[in-house]
Amino acid sequence: MRLIGLTGGISTGKTTVSNYLIKNYHFPVWDADVYAREAVQPGSSILECIVEHYGKKIVLPNGNLDRPQLGEIVFHDQKELLWLEKQIHPYVRDCFEQNIQHFIVNNSESEQKNSIQVKSHQTTSQDATAVLVIPLLFEAKMTDLVTESWVIYAPLQQQIERLMKRDCLTQQQAYTRINNQMSLEEKSQKGDIVMDNSSTLEVLLKQVDSAIAYPQNN
Repeated sequence: MRLIGLTGGISTGKTTVSNYLIKNYHFPVWDADVYAREAVQPGSSILECIVEHYGKKIVLPNGNLDRPQLGEIVFHDQKELLWLEKQIHPYVRDCFEQNIQHFIVNNSESEQKNSIQVKSHQTTSQDATAVLVIPLLFEAKMTDLVTESWVIYAPLQQQIERLMKRDCLTQQQAYTRINNQMSLEEKSQKGDIVMDNSSTLEVLLKQVDSAIAYPQNN
């Protein structure tokens, strides 16, 4: 069984790669950012904790978390960022663990059904692959959830330009957000596979195909 931990810096191309894996390989893809948003839905205990910590000014009139305002706070104060991550990361990890367990069970049931088929066509647990998109894979110490880690790399200036365009940020705001994460150089040293997204989309996706065809840990 392959559990791929897909990580990288902000605006390096994680979504591009995960969408490709869904469309071309039909792998299940679980995204930490999705779970992080779920964690702070109106009425959640985590959102209540955040409001207690920062005050009601952090909530919009419709009851949703004011993400831009929260970002301005935590991306300028490492202590506050760590506090926020401690509230959200346990929920995110629990979501991943539940998905992995369901994936194992479903794959085991599939194996049992396939066992009556011709052996050469049988699906094994080694063939089953799922993808965990975790921007803070190393920082949040979630590497134990995956069997291999992929790091999407892009030069800092490209990151800044992409982030400015995507989130309508100033250059300084983009740099501050990027600088609050582990450097891409350090992530690349920790990763099993590093994909360079400084060129064209075609070049990036060829690296993805190669990583799927020739897994590093097998």
